[in-house]
Amino acid sequence: MMTGRLGPPDEVRAACSLSALRPVGGGSIAHSYRAQTPRGPVFVKTMQAPEPGFFNREAVGLRALSVPGGPPVPDVLYEHEQALVLRWIEPGEGSVPGQEEDFGRRLAALHSRTGLRFGAVDDSARGYLGSVPIDLTPQDTWAASYLERRVYPLARRALSGSLITAAQLEQVARLVEHPEVCGPAEPPTLVHGDLWPGNRVIGQDGRSWLIDPSAQYGHRELDLAVMRMFGGFSDRVFSAYREVFPLAPGAERRVPLHQLAMLLVHVLLFGRGYTPKVAQALAALR
Repeated sequence: MMTGRLGPPDEVRAACSLSALRPVGGGSIAHSYRAQTPRGPVFVKTMQAPEPGFFNREAVGLRALSVPGGPPVPDVLYEHEQALVLRWIEPGEGSVPGQEEDFGRRLAALHSRTGLRFGAVDDSARGYLGSVPIDLTPQDTWAASYLERRVYPLARRALSGSLITAAQLEQVARLVEHPEVCGPAEPPTLVHGDLWPGNRVIGQDGRSWLIDPSAQYGHRELDLAVMRMFGGFSDRVFSAYREVFPLAPGAERRVPLHQLAMLLVHVLLFGRGYTPKVAQALAALR
Protein backbone atom coordinates (compact mmCIF):
# COMPACT_ATOMS: atom_id res chain seq x y z
CA MET A 1 0.00 0.00 0.00
CA MET A 2 1.20 3.47 -0.82
CA THR A 3 1.72 5.64 2.22
CA GLY A 4 2.48 9.30 2.66
CA ARG A 5 0.67 12.57 2.78
CA LEU A 6 -0.41 12.59 -0.89
CA GLY A 7 -2.48 9.42 -0.62
CA PRO A 8 -6.11 9.26 0.54
CA PRO A 9 -6.88 9.75 4.24
CA ASP A 10 -6.72 6.71 6.51
CA GLU A 11 -10.51 6.90 6.95
CA VAL A 12 -10.99 6.39 3.22
CA ARG A 13 -8.43 3.59 3.05
CA ALA A 14 -10.18 1.75 5.87
CA ALA A 15 -13.75 2.36 4.72
CA CYS A 16 -13.04 1.06 1.21
CA SER A 17 -10.39 -1.53 2.15
CA LEU A 18 -7.95 0.04 -0.29
CA SER A 19 -4.73 -1.73 -1.14
CA ALA A 20 -2.03 -1.64 -3.82
CA LEU A 21 -2.45 2.07 -4.58
CA ARG A 22 -0.76 3.09 -7.81
CA PRO A 23 -0.59 6.69 -9.06
CA VAL A 24 -2.25 7.29 -12.40
CA GLY A 25 -2.12 10.25 -14.75
CA GLY A 26 -4.97 12.67 -15.13
CA GLY A 27 -5.76 16.27 -14.39
CA SER A 28 -3.63 18.85 -12.63
CA ILE A 29 -5.92 19.48 -9.65
CA ALA A 30 -6.05 16.32 -7.53
CA HIS A 31 -3.80 13.30 -6.93
CA SER A 32 -5.21 10.18 -8.60
CA TYR A 33 -4.70 6.48 -7.93
CA ARG A 34 -5.81 3.05 -9.03
CA ALA A 35 -6.44 0.87 -5.99
CA GLN A 36 -7.58 -2.64 -5.25
CA THR A 37 -10.55 -3.51 -3.03
CA PRO A 38 -12.21 -6.83 -2.19
CA ARG A 39 -14.77 -6.03 -4.92
CA GLY A 40 -12.28 -5.09 -7.61
CA PRO A 41 -10.26 -2.08 -8.74
CA VAL A 42 -11.36 1.49 -8.02
CA PHE A 43 -10.27 5.00 -8.93
CA VAL A 44 -9.32 7.27 -6.03
CA LYS A 45 -8.72 11.01 -6.21
CA THR A 46 -7.67 13.05 -3.25
CA MET A 47 -6.56 16.51 -2.11
CA GLN A 48 -5.19 17.56 1.25
CA ALA A 49 -7.10 20.83 1.56
CA PRO A 50 -9.77 21.12 -1.13
CA GLU A 51 -12.22 23.98 -1.33
CA PRO A 52 -15.39 23.39 0.75
CA GLY A 53 -17.60 20.74 -0.82
CA PHE A 54 -15.23 20.18 -3.75
CA PHE A 55 -15.62 16.41 -3.94
CA ASN A 56 -19.29 16.55 -2.99
CA ARG A 57 -19.97 18.76 -6.01
CA GLU A 58 -18.22 16.25 -8.26
CA ALA A 59 -20.19 13.36 -6.79
CA VAL A 60 -23.48 15.24 -7.19
CA GLY A 61 -22.57 16.05 -10.76
CA LEU A 62 -21.73 12.46 -11.67
CA ARG A 63 -25.04 11.25 -10.28
CA ALA A 64 -26.91 13.97 -12.17
CA LEU A 65 -25.24 13.01 -15.45
CA SER A 66 -26.40 9.41 -15.19
CA VAL A 67 -29.11 9.85 -17.82
CA PRO A 68 -30.68 6.94 -19.73
CA GLY A 69 -29.22 6.88 -23.21
CA GLY A 70 -26.49 9.38 -22.33
CA PRO A 71 -22.75 8.77 -21.97
CA PRO A 72 -22.04 6.45 -19.05
CA VAL A 73 -20.49 7.81 -15.86
CA PRO A 74 -18.61 5.88 -13.16
CA ASP A 75 -20.48 4.95 -9.99
CA VAL A 76 -19.63 6.97 -6.90
CA LEU A 77 -18.55 4.39 -4.32
CA TYR A 78 -17.40 6.58 -1.44
CA GLU A 79 -17.36 10.30 -0.77
CA HIS A 80 -15.17 12.14 1.72
CA GLU A 81 -14.30 15.81 2.17
CA GLN A 82 -10.74 15.04 1.03
CA ALA A 83 -11.32 12.22 -1.42
CA LEU A 84 -13.65 10.50 -3.85
CA VAL A 85 -13.71 6.81 -4.74
CA LEU A 86 -15.21 5.79 -8.07
CA ARG A 87 -15.68 2.66 -10.10
CA TRP A 88 -12.55 1.96 -12.13
CA ILE A 89 -13.02 2.30 -15.90
CA GLU A 90 -10.47 0.23 -17.78
CA PRO A 91 -9.33 2.27 -20.80
CA GLY A 92 -9.51 0.68 -24.23
CA GLU A 93 -6.36 -0.01 -26.19
CA GLY A 94 -7.64 1.14 -29.57
CA SER A 95 -10.58 2.61 -31.42
CA VAL A 96 -13.82 0.72 -31.91
CA PRO A 97 -15.83 1.24 -35.11
CA GLY A 98 -18.59 3.78 -34.54
CA GLN A 99 -17.37 4.92 -31.11
CA GLU A 100 -17.25 8.61 -32.07
CA GLU A 101 -20.71 8.55 -33.60
CA ASP A 102 -22.03 6.73 -30.55
CA PHE A 103 -20.61 9.42 -28.28
CA GLY A 104 -22.16 12.20 -30.36
CA ARG A 105 -25.59 10.58 -30.16
CA ARG A 106 -25.25 9.92 -26.43
CA LEU A 107 -24.20 13.51 -25.78
CA ALA A 108 -27.30 14.68 -27.64
CA ALA A 109 -29.38 12.42 -25.39
CA LEU A 110 -27.75 13.96 -22.31
CA HIS A 111 -28.53 17.44 -23.61
CA SER A 112 -32.15 16.45 -24.06
CA ARG A 113 -32.52 16.46 -20.26
CA THR A 114 -33.81 19.91 -19.31
CA GLY A 115 -34.48 21.77 -16.06
CA LEU A 116 -36.56 24.67 -14.86
CA ARG A 117 -33.78 27.29 -14.49
CA PHE A 118 -30.16 27.77 -15.46
CA GLY A 119 -27.70 26.86 -12.73
CA ALA A 120 -27.23 24.18 -10.10
CA VAL A 121 -28.45 20.61 -10.47
CA ASP A 122 -29.47 20.54 -6.79
CA ASP A 123 -30.06 22.92 -3.89
CA SER A 124 -26.43 24.07 -3.65
CA ALA A 125 -25.41 27.08 -5.76
CA ARG A 126 -21.70 26.43 -5.27
CA GLY A 127 -19.87 24.86 -8.18
CA TYR A 128 -16.33 24.44 -9.43
CA LEU A 129 -14.66 24.69 -12.81
CA GLY A 130 -11.40 22.91 -12.23
CA SER A 131 -10.67 24.07 -8.69
CA VAL A 132 -12.05 27.58 -9.26
CA PRO A 133 -15.38 28.30 -7.51
CA ILE A 134 -18.24 29.38 -9.74
CA ASP A 135 -21.71 30.67 -8.86
CA LEU A 136 -24.54 28.38 -9.98
CA THR A 137 -27.37 30.29 -8.32
CA PRO A 138 -30.46 29.48 -10.45
CA GLN A 139 -31.29 32.14 -13.03
CA ASP A 140 -34.08 32.61 -15.55
CA THR A 141 -31.78 33.21 -18.53
CA TRP A 142 -28.53 31.77 -19.79
CA ALA A 143 -27.05 35.26 -20.10
CA ALA A 144 -27.66 35.93 -16.40
CA SER A 145 -26.24 32.57 -15.36
CA TYR A 146 -23.22 32.54 -17.64
CA LEU A 147 -22.25 36.14 -18.33
CA GLU A 148 -23.35 37.91 -15.13
CA ARG A 149 -22.60 35.26 -12.51
CA ARG A 150 -19.67 33.48 -14.10
CA VAL A 151 -17.76 35.21 -16.88
CA TYR A 152 -17.78 38.71 -15.39
CA PRO A 153 -16.75 37.62 -11.84
CA LEU A 154 -13.97 35.45 -13.31
CA ALA A 155 -12.77 38.39 -15.38
CA ARG A 156 -12.77 40.69 -12.34
CA ARG A 157 -10.72 38.14 -10.44
CA ALA A 158 -8.29 37.87 -13.36
CA LEU A 159 -7.92 41.66 -13.45
CA SER A 160 -7.24 41.78 -9.72
CA GLY A 161 -4.35 39.42 -10.32
CA SER A 162 -3.07 41.53 -13.23
CA LEU A 163 -3.79 38.61 -15.58
CA ILE A 164 -5.99 40.58 -17.97
CA THR A 165 -6.28 44.31 -18.69
CA ALA A 166 -8.92 46.80 -17.64
CA ALA A 167 -9.86 47.15 -21.31
CA GLN A 168 -10.52 43.44 -21.51
CA LEU A 169 -12.71 43.58 -18.42
CA GLU A 170 -14.63 46.40 -20.08
CA GLN A 171 -15.17 44.17 -23.12
CA VAL A 172 -16.63 41.51 -20.84
CA ALA A 173 -18.87 44.14 -19.23
CA ARG A 174 -20.22 45.06 -22.66
CA LEU A 175 -21.10 41.43 -23.29
CA VAL A 176 -23.12 41.42 -20.05
CA GLU A 177 -25.01 44.46 -21.34
CA HIS A 178 -25.93 42.59 -24.53
CA PRO A 179 -27.51 39.27 -23.52
CA GLU A 180 -28.56 38.69 -27.13
CA VAL A 181 -24.99 37.51 -27.81
CA CYS A 182 -26.06 34.21 -26.21
CA GLY A 183 -28.29 33.49 -29.20
CA PRO A 184 -31.86 32.23 -29.48
CA ALA A 185 -33.48 31.17 -26.23
CA GLU A 186 -33.21 27.47 -25.40
CA PRO A 187 -34.39 25.64 -22.27
CA PRO A 188 -31.87 24.95 -19.48
CA THR A 189 -29.96 21.84 -20.56
CA LEU A 190 -28.06 19.36 -18.44
CA VAL A 191 -24.40 19.73 -19.42
CA HIS A 192 -21.11 18.27 -18.28
CA GLY A 193 -19.65 21.77 -18.05
CA ASP A 194 -15.94 20.87 -18.37
CA LEU A 195 -15.84 18.61 -21.39
CA TRP A 196 -12.23 18.73 -22.51
CA PRO A 197 -10.66 15.46 -23.80
CA GLY A 198 -9.12 14.61 -20.43
CA ASN A 199 -12.61 14.27 -18.97
CA ARG A 200 -13.61 11.56 -21.43
CA VAL A 201 -12.38 8.00 -20.90
CA ILE A 202 -12.91 5.56 -23.76
CA GLY A 203 -13.49 2.17 -22.20
CA GLN A 204 -12.63 -1.25 -23.55
CA ASP A 205 -16.06 -1.54 -25.17
CA GLY A 206 -15.55 1.72 -27.07
CA ARG A 207 -18.03 3.71 -25.01
CA SER A 208 -17.04 7.20 -23.90
CA TRP A 209 -17.34 7.65 -20.14
CA LEU A 210 -17.65 11.13 -18.63
CA ILE A 211 -15.61 12.07 -15.55
CA ASP A 212 -14.76 15.24 -13.56
CA PRO A 213 -17.90 17.23 -14.36
CA SER A 214 -18.89 20.78 -13.56
CA ALA A 215 -22.48 19.66 -14.02
CA GLN A 216 -25.21 22.27 -14.30
CA TYR A 217 -28.29 23.26 -16.21
CA GLY A 218 -26.72 25.47 -18.82
CA HIS A 219 -26.60 25.85 -22.58
CA ARG A 220 -25.70 22.81 -24.64
CA GLU A 221 -23.40 24.92 -26.81
CA LEU A 222 -21.15 25.23 -23.73
CA ASP A 223 -20.11 21.56 -23.90
CA LEU A 224 -19.68 21.66 -27.66
CA ALA A 225 -17.51 24.78 -27.51
CA VAL A 226 -15.24 23.45 -24.75
CA MET A 227 -14.84 20.21 -26.72
CA ARG A 228 -13.25 22.28 -29.50
CA MET A 229 -10.66 24.03 -27.32
CA PHE A 230 -7.97 21.35 -27.13
CA GLY A 231 -8.86 18.87 -29.87
CA GLY A 232 -9.45 15.22 -29.02
CA PHE A 233 -12.96 14.96 -30.48
CA SER A 234 -13.34 14.04 -34.13
CA ASP A 235 -15.70 15.67 -36.60
CA ARG A 236 -17.73 12.45 -36.47
CA VAL A 237 -18.79 13.29 -32.91
CA PHE A 238 -20.17 16.68 -33.90
CA SER A 239 -21.82 15.39 -37.07
CA ALA A 240 -23.62 12.60 -35.20
CA TYR A 241 -24.69 15.09 -32.55
CA ARG A 242 -26.15 17.52 -35.08
CA GLU A 243 -28.04 14.72 -36.84
CA VAL A 244 -29.87 13.99 -33.60
CA PHE A 245 -30.05 17.52 -32.17
CA PRO A 246 -29.45 20.33 -34.71
CA LEU A 247 -27.97 23.57 -33.40
CA ALA A 248 -29.62 26.97 -33.54
CA PRO A 249 -28.48 29.44 -36.21
CA GLY A 250 -25.28 31.28 -35.32
CA ALA A 251 -23.86 28.54 -33.10
CA GLU A 252 -20.48 28.78 -34.82
CA ARG A 253 -20.22 32.48 -34.00
CA ARG A 254 -20.96 31.76 -30.34
CA VAL A 255 -18.09 29.27 -29.88
CA PRO A 256 -15.68 31.95 -28.50
CA LEU A 257 -18.39 33.13 -26.10
CA HIS A 258 -18.87 29.66 -24.67
CA GLN A 259 -15.12 29.13 -24.37
CA LEU A 260 -14.61 32.35 -22.44
CA ALA A 261 -15.29 31.08 -18.92
CA MET A 262 -12.94 28.13 -19.43
CA LEU A 263 -10.23 30.42 -20.80
CA LEU A 264 -10.54 32.74 -17.80
CA VAL A 265 -10.28 29.76 -15.45
CA HIS A 266 -7.10 28.70 -17.24
CA VAL A 267 -5.70 32.19 -16.78
CA LEU A 268 -6.47 32.01 -13.06
CA LEU A 269 -5.00 28.53 -12.65
CA PHE A 270 -2.03 28.63 -15.02
CA GLY A 271 -1.17 32.28 -15.55
CA ARG A 272 -0.72 34.78 -18.34
CA GLY A 273 0.12 32.19 -20.98
CA TYR A 274 -3.61 31.94 -21.63
CA THR A 275 -4.25 35.69 -21.68
CA PRO A 276 -3.77 35.97 -25.49
CA LYS A 277 -6.48 33.35 -25.98
CA VAL A 278 -8.84 35.42 -23.83
CA ALA A 279 -8.00 38.42 -26.01
CA GLN A 280 -8.67 36.40 -29.17
CA ALA A 281 -12.05 35.24 -27.90
CA LEU A 282 -13.06 38.77 -26.95
CA ALA A 283 -11.92 40.11 -30.31
CA ALA A 284 -14.07 37.52 -32.09
CA LEU A 285 -17.08 38.70 -30.10
CA ARG A 286 -16.79 42.43 -30.91
